Amino acid sequence: MWKVSLCLFAVFTGTVSLWSQGAQSPAAELASLREDIRLLQQRTGELSLRVEQLEADNSRLSKSAAGSSLNYVTLVQLNEAVADLTRVVRAGDQQTKTETLALVSTQIEKLAVQTNAALDSVTKPRVTQATNPATPVTFTENFSKEGISYTVVSGDTLSRIAQKTGAKVTDIINANRIADPSRVQVGQVLFIPGGK
Repeated sequence: MWKVSLCLFAVFTGTVSLWSQGAQSPAAELASLREDIRLLQQRTGELSLRVEQLEADNSRLSKSAAGSSLNYVTLVQLNEAVADLTRVVRAGDQQTKTETLALVSTQIEKLAVQTNAALDSVTKPRVTQATNPATPVTFTENFSKEGISYTVVSGDTLSRIAQKTGAKVTDIINANRIADPSRVQVGQVLFIPGGK
């Protein structure tokens, strides 16, 4: 209400100011002032209706909040609930990480055992009839005593060496006392009976 009074005062002082300056005739000023008052009364009526409407809305909201079973929480309670939820999520993440690490660790241990077994099978000498102490290997002297020396190179086998030199595999085995014909080593020097 005080805004309306202030507006009327401003209009009145403006009107007095104009009369004092002699800008318009008093009749025109009076008509203008009446129009301003009419507009102010109309605006005041609209504002009064709006205030009544807002008061009614506020009353209705207050009644519905009082009559409802809604529970309102404070900001502190909300923050505590969020903190609790964060702790639960972090604990779940930690448990998942621990379970995953345990599973990965178990799988790595199994792979290590399998890898070690595979390496052992490759590095351990094969037990054949030639290296089995229960069946001694016998060599014959039935080979030519003349021949050549041959140095084993990468990719050589006894049969390949025999082809290269024109010798017999059995003569190479007997002359060099090779217990396991599948195990010749690069750099090993062999006597090749009858080799060329």
